[in-house]
Amino acid sequence: MPVLQWLDRDKDVRAAGAVPYRLLEADDTHSFGDAETPNMLIQGDNLEALKALLPYYAGRIKCIFIDPPYNTRSAFEHYDDNLEHSQWLAMMFPRLQLLRDLLAEDGSIWMSIDDNEGHYLKVITDEIFGRRNFVANVLWQKIFSPKNTARHFSEDHDHILVYAKNGENWRPNEMPRSEKMNANYRNPDNDPRGPWTSGDVSARNFYGAGTYPITCPSGRVVPGPPNGMYWRVSKEKFAEMDADNRIWWGTDGNNTPRIKRFLSEVKQGVVPQTMWMNSEVGNTQEAKKEVVALFGGENFMTPKPERLLNRVIHIATKPGDLVLDSFLGSGTTAAVAHKMGRQYIGIEMGEQAVTHCAPRLRKVIEGDQGGVSETVGWKGGGGFRFCKLGAPIFDTEGRINSEIRFAHLAAHVWFSETHTALHKRARTPLLGQHNGTAYYLLYNGILGDKRPDGGNVLTAKVLHQLPAFNGQKVVYGEACRIGAARLKDLGIIFKQTPYDLKAR
Repeated sequence: MPVLQWLDRDKDVRAAGAVPYRLLEADDTHSFGDAETPNMLIQGDNLEALKALLPYYAGRIKCIFIDPPYNTRSAFEHYDDNLEHSQWLAMMFPRLQLLRDLLAEDGSIWMSIDDNEGHYLKVITDEIFGRRNFVANVLWQKIFSPKNTARHFSEDHDHILVYAKNGENWRPNEMPRSEKMNANYRNPDNDPRGPWTSGDVSARNFYGAGTYPITCPSGRVVPGPPNGMYWRVSKEKFAEMDADNRIWWGTDGNNTPRIKRFLSEVKQGVVPQTMWMNSEVGNTQEAKKEVVALFGGENFMTPKPERLLNRVIHIATKPGDLVLDSFLGSGTTAAVAHKMGRQYIGIEMGEQAVTHCAPRLRKVIEGDQGGVSETVGWKGGGGFRFCKLGAPIFDTEGRINSEIRFAHLAAHVWFSETHTALHKRARTPLLGQHNGTAYYLLYNGILGDKRPDGGNVLTAKVLHQLPAFNGQKVVYGEACRIGAARLKDLGIIFKQTPYDLKAR
């Protein structure tokens, strides 16, 4: 597959691997609501924050929505949206790599962008996610009215590029039927099955049994289907449908027959379309009004309307699923996810994490009735934890940071070996089993003995204390006092920390 080339590409495609793993430290000064909530608002560089999330959330995020800088060569108060093209690509490539690793197998990523970088974003995302996993290019009509002062064209839309982790198997949730769709269904003959609409009995597809004459209740004979057409059903099937009052002949029984299609029998959802009108999902003007209502007269960048995120989250998730936005901006994604009963992680680098995102989420928890609150029946509740990026797991020489506790290193060991997240907090040396192999970690005196030759070293005594597993075992520790032959007999592969612990 062709790939996009730019200055320093070779370095940029390896950049994610060079990012250090960092701790996530809770800051309850800005946290709010339920202390047991899984929802997180992270302040810090999103590249480092995404790397910090990997050991805990790899393969677990159901929906990712990002609204990255558009590189429009214009300045905003809260961030610089004027990056050179190669710098923009260098910024996006490693972040997309980490987002791919975080995405669940049945998950999807939605990326809002305009024409300045949209087509380049499509090419690098094809490379990272696989072209076969491209789902759609949604066009969002973002403006309320055309810009007649535009130099060339009124730029009325943004792109929302949609990719799935597994495009072949991913299926969107259907959209509810609109009142306009249902308005076409009536019941002029008081059929007990309820409202219906009618459809042609004929079609262009060749059907050998679909060329017979039909006699109307009035006695008029229809000699056959229109030229070049065929009846959809056989003569026998047509008679069955007529007997079941599924054929409409018109009020006087003289019309060419039509098939009755009942509202009660049609699919109650519709496949999402790729053209999203501002009357359905809002526009930039609506989004700015929402932000003004929350923060006063201050205008925050180019926010997205809550109705837009409501549609994305509806199509991509179910209640309880995990949503991630690593370019959180004013906090719209997190706010809407909260109102819709989804779990979420939001990442924002600047001070707006404190000045905008946290206050907005507090208002949501207190029952804010703006945006989509009435539509989704939001009344308040829940909580979020505010986190900052802490110390790196490893120092510059590859040694384990002395601040790292057992649970932190356990998550990294598990991710390093299995490339999956450790779903439960490790409290014993046995971290878990994966594909028939058990993984153990001896660190920080997990067995209660921190002496140099104690619980962090694999000895015969320590081995006896480890939870049993009948199969292949991988044990991480500071050192090993058991001979290679004995380890082989026991089905144990020993790995020394930190030297055998991969960073990625």
